Amino acid sequence: MKQHYYKTNLRWTGNTGKGTESYRGYERAHTISVEGKPVLEASSDPSFRGDKLKYNPEEMFLASLSSCHMLWFLHFCSVASIIVLDYIDAATGTMLESDDGNGKFSEVILHPVVKVKEEWMIEKTAALHDKAHHFCFISNSVNFPVRHEAVANFSS
Repeated sequence: MKQHYYKTNLRWTGNTGKGTESYRGYERAHTISVEGKPVLEASSDPSFRGDKLKYNPEEMFLASLSSCHMLWFLHFCSVASIIVLDYIDAATGTMLESDDGNGKFSEVILHPVVKVKEEWMIEKTAALHDKAHHFCFISNSVNFPVRHEAVANFSS
């Protein structure tokens, strides 16, 4: 089995002068970087005192699932001579938070809308979404259901 290693760098940038002296006295702002790539400005979800203008971990997690599925799907379409002209996904996720603040995702639903070049290609896309789901590294790593409700059409 091959092993792949990844490295990210995270830096908390929310110290307003007194560190974490009080719960309301610090910002949840931080940066995420990978060498040679643009820096992402991040925070916590606004529900947890975060900045709504910055990406939060829950959004990035959802985007990772969506992105991984798309990349596998495009790969399998290419191999099967299915020509994809456009792909969008409005992924949704449900996170449950208990009374003590503990929480976890309970479900993610991907909603890919795919435009293919020819009408005959539409019926093949469902099986390729299933295959992409089976191969997605990220969805294979989570302990909750990741489903997809895909729509395909063709460019006329």
